[in-house]
Amino acid sequence: MELQIIGSKTKLEVNDVVFACDFNEPLIHQVVTSYLNTGRAGTKAQKTRSEVSGGGIKPWRQKGTGRARAGTTRGPIWRKGGVTFAAKPRSYEQKVNKKMYRGAIRSILSELIRMERLIVIESLVLDSPKTKNFIDVLAKLQIKQNVLIITDAVEENLYLASRNLSSVDICDVSAIDPASLVRSETVLVTVAALKQIEEMLK
Repeated sequence: MELQIIGSKTKLEVNDVVFACDFNEPLIHQVVTSYLNTGRAGTKAQKTRSEVSGGGIKPWRQKGTGRARAGTTRGPIWRKGGVTFAAKPRSYEQKVNKKMYRGAIRSILSELIRMERLIVIESLVLDSPKTKNFIDVLAKLQIKQNVLIITDAVEENLYLASRNLSSVDICDVSAIDPASLVRSETVLVTVAALKQIEEMLK
């Protein structure tokens, strides 16, 4: 298939295997969920009755006091006692193999093309690291909503000019992730980056 390069009369020939896949929603959902789960800390921790310090001595004798029998002051019903079902550190990671991950990325990119949310540009280089200049470039491309910009290498001026804009994300090909692709209204990719993506997902 061919993709139109913005600002040019030429078209870019791309591989149908990568950019003309069917939309596989269950696979995309699984891969996006797995990616988001890797960012979860899972570090909360509480102490059980055996882990709370103290409580080694029986607080009063077993019989004759008129009170309920007790063997420790660190039981869950006691103040400063342990927690009944204490939370422990855990990993939320879900295993996704490379074949599934690449298949999901191919499916997302193909759907972005069908929805006309993927824009190809020859290159994106700024003369100075000024946000105003960068906004002007986006205005010429008629991009207003949140945008993900993918380049073959993140240029310093481009990074500095865009870092104050909450609606703009910039990454190179190696940092592409499924969540950002799905979340972004528009994906702006350079020709060099698109060729790298095609080579990576063949």
